[in-house]
Amino acid sequence: MVKQIEALARLGAEINPKNFYPPIKQHKGKSRDLPMVDQHLRDALIDYVQLRLDKGEKLKPSSPLFITQKGGPYSPSTLQEHMALMLRDWAGIEKASSHSGRRSQITNVIHKQKKSVKIAQKIAGHVNPSTTLIYEEPPEELISDALNRIEP
Repeated sequence: MVKQIEALARLGAEINPKNFYPPIKQHKGKSRDLPMVDQHLRDALIDYVQLRLDKGEKLKPSSPLFITQKGGPYSPSTLQEHMALMLRDWAGIEKASSHSGRRSQITNVIHKQKKSVKIAQKIAGHVNPSTTLIYEEPPEELISDALNRIEP
């Protein structure tokens, strides 16, 4: 790419740096932005970012939020491992995975909070509500209750 830019410069062409940025991958669906409602989490993230800025880091909107000890972004698999370890070791959830919290949250929104599938769909960032319904696991007590209410 550098050689291409050099060749254009030698020819006297006007060079617009934006023409050489890689394309940005965008989510196919609608926005996945959600309000950060937990004040403690918001304050902790602000403190964390401020700490990085105080150390002299030059942060951009595209910078990774969490970085490794070497200063680079975490890989998705490393984040999954860390999340599973926190859930198992810190929270004591035996068969936890990085995905189990997502499934629990969707179930909680639909069954315990009695919100619509549309709200759970928005929280999950799904384009299609049928994808959200795959995650919707009815708790055992609801299944038992439904079976007990069957009239002979």
